[in-house]
Amino acid sequence: MCRRATREASLTQYTTSISQAAKALSLGRTSIYALINEGRLDTIKIGRRRLIKVESIRDLLEAR
Repeated sequence: MCRRATREASLTQYTTSISQAAKALSLGRTSIYALINEGRLDTIKIGRRRLIKVESIRDLLEAR
């Protein structure tokens, strides 16, 4: 395996988009935004883009 492929394979995804989170949780985007507003999903904002922290998705699933 080349050096670049090894480096890319070792990257861990820390955030995900609203759409990806909705697919992963089998929810609609409106429900995802409701969970964000309730404080049950943590987000960060980079420019105009809002990303959900993957760890908060895991925490939400473990709490159920």
